[in-house]
Amino acid sequence: MKTKYKIAAIVAMDQGRAIGFQNGIPWSIPEDQKRFSELTKGHTVLMGRKTYQSLPDKFRPLPGRKNLVITRNKAGFQAPPSVTVFESVSSALSTLRNEPDVMSGEVLWIIGGGEIYRETLDLVDEIYLTLVTGSHQGDVFFPDFEAKFEQIWSEKKELFEYRNYRRKR
Repeated sequence: MKTKYKIAAIVAMDQGRAIGFQNGIPWSIPEDQKRFSELTKGHTVLMGRKTYQSLPDKFRPLPGRKNLVITRNKAGFQAPPSVTVFESVSSALSTLRNEPDVMSGEVLWIIGGGEIYRETLDLVDEIYLTLVTGSHQGDVFFPDFEAKFEQIWSEKKELFEYRNYRRKR
């Protein structure tokens, strides 16, 4: 029975902080998609309804992970029985606290979108960031976090950089 788990955000943003445009990701980086899958597989992912609906059909729900979706209109949202749906981030976290069996793995991955990142940022222990070179058209942005986190690792690639951040103590 798990009672303590790590909360980590995983996000790809460009240099203008854009993370999405018209319910999609403004770029395609297969290497980063593979990394996302490897890091989150076997754990629990928390996302908003729009993020869930933006996933390609063959990856919805995300396989090999416990999928939690937040929507204000729970009654009007159709999801398979394997997806647990909540009306708020606080109700999801309360359920995870009181019913630890809802949790799969040792990490609760926050995977978007912008509103979910903003609501959970104060609870996040670590951020796994892919910083995409350049600026892209965006209508969803990742919140400022740098003042409360310290960079602990980075790996530069040709068109992007992986960075890991940990909450300052």
